[in-house]
Amino acid sequence: MAVKECRFLALLLLLLLAGPAFGAPVFAQLDPATAPAGYLARLLINETPFPGERGYVGEQDTKAAMLSVLWVLHARIHHIPAGYKQKEIAAVRTQNTLDVIMAKNQCEGFYRDAQGNPAAAPRVEARVDNLLRIANSGGQPGRFARLLNFAQGMARSYLAGGIPGVDRFAELAEINRIPVTGRAYSWMTGQDFYNPGGNFVTIPDAQQGLLGGNRFFTLRKEPQ
Repeated sequence: MAVKECRFLALLLLLLLAGPAFGAPVFAQLDPATAPAGYLARLLINETPFPGERGYVGEQDTKAAMLSVLWVLHARIHHIPAGYKQKEIAAVRTQNTLDVIMAKNQCEGFYRDAQGNPAAAPRVEARVDNLLRIANSGGQPGRFARLLNFAQGMARSYLAGGIPGVDRFAELAEINRIPVTGRAYSWMTGQDFYNPGGNFVTIPDAQQGLLGGNRFFTLRKEPQ
């Protein structure tokens, strides 16, 4: 009887030590990184700022950046302009979104491992884990949870067959008197010294080219 009582007291102590964490509500959750939608969501999260980080303006700005990053990935597969080849724009020939993400020197921190599987740098997972920790703390869902859930929901929707939002750059026709293809085909950190060069054309602030701390780029209508 004493042994049973000791076990009961030990279990009770464990539950007390666990405190609020035991059975705490989950406000944000991502698919595993090994799942296509989980991997894509991590890319969208990794490329955009959250509250307290450099480049963060607000929830809508970060969500707009996530959506625009997704449209870039989509355009690199499904909207190759006349006069261009997919490999010139995406560094790969594919119909698979994950291949576009893992193409060499395209999305920093995302790559194929030695076995050819999708992989991410430790810093990517460390940041995601920290964002999830923040999102699931407190008594109710907040900005972190909403942004994480938005990224995951959009990744699932896209891979199921559609993008839940319009491409804000689709109708671009001219920038600083340069005829352009429309759509964005690249993004980089929003500082002037970052530029993909070549036939890429900077989308200026006046045409919403700066979102979530990222600068977006379209292409010349006539390749040079």
